[in-house]
Amino acid sequence: MGGHIAVLANPFAGKGRGRAAAAAAIAGLRAHGAEVRSYEGASAADTAALAAQALEDAPTALVVVGGDGTLSGILEVLLLAGPTPIVLVPAGTGNDLARALGLPRDDAAAAAALALTGTVRIIDVGVVRSEGRSTPFLTVAALGFDAKVSDRTNRLRWPHGALRYYLALAIELVRLRPMDFTIRIEGEAAQHAPGTLVAVGNTESYGGGMPVCVGALPDDGLLDIVHVAPLTRLRLVRLFPLLLRGRHDRRPEVTHRRAREVHVSAPGLTVYADGERVGSGACEIVSRAGALRIMVPHATPRPEAGDAAHAEGGRA
Repeated sequence: MGGHIAVLANPFAGKGRGRAAAAAAIAGLRAHGAEVRSYEGASAADTAALAAQALEDAPTALVVVGGDGTLSGILEVLLLAGPTPIVLVPAGTGNDLARALGLPRDDAAAAAALALTGTVRIIDVGVVRSEGRSTPFLTVAALGFDAKVSDRTNRLRWPHGALRYYLALAIELVRLRPMDFTIRIEGEAAQHAPGTLVAVGNTESYGGGMPVCVGALPDDGLLDIVHVAPLTRLRLVRLFPLLLRGRHDRRPEVTHRRAREVHVSAPGLTVYADGERVGSGACEIVSRAGALRIMVPHATPRPEAGDAAHAEGGRA
């Protein structure tokens, strides 16, 4: 077997599950006779540097062990990877990209084995331009109520785990006010569109399986833009069960469009993508079509909307 496979792990992903997942991935690859070189990042910056180092040695594939946040945190390096395909071993709390691509989510060895047995799928990458910087992302950019919940979750120091997310959700429900969005889609005129939230998806779900952008595909060159009109607290609470089942698109207060780019602004706007704060005030979001090569199972079935319960927000 020619060449080697590089394995880059975030041991802290998924509240520590990353370390065990990396060990299983490496053992599985070696059991298949593969030469493996392993790298373990101690921080986001360290992981990005190790990704660049691993790619310099021209592996046949780069296996990344971690969550959506781990992968998006090294995206700028990966976009320069050339022909080297990426293999994702899901080990985060949400794993929404793995859902979109039909990757094994509970078997690290099986996910890593795609480096040997999978097929290349060329997918798009979203880019958020805000506050003078450009940030690539893989799943969904959140603007409005959901972004505020993520922001509140990250700022709370107590309680821990999922309870922190639910406390943040309760606080933001009490503080709920319509956002004064202005939205411009591609070459159209800007529209004043007050609302509760805007979600811009490269893939279908965020937060561990909430299919906010129903039907979004990661390789169609388009972004799915979902706008939810102003809602009362009670109506927003009633919308959540529909969101979990991917049935909110049927509601009259929800609009859903597809485009290659969108510009969104609003007073007090906060923008999150792949669970990380990436901008505020105003942003332009574009699709970078066919930007990333990633290994997937042969004949990947399209996952059903809302196939998993909501998990805690935040970058893995």
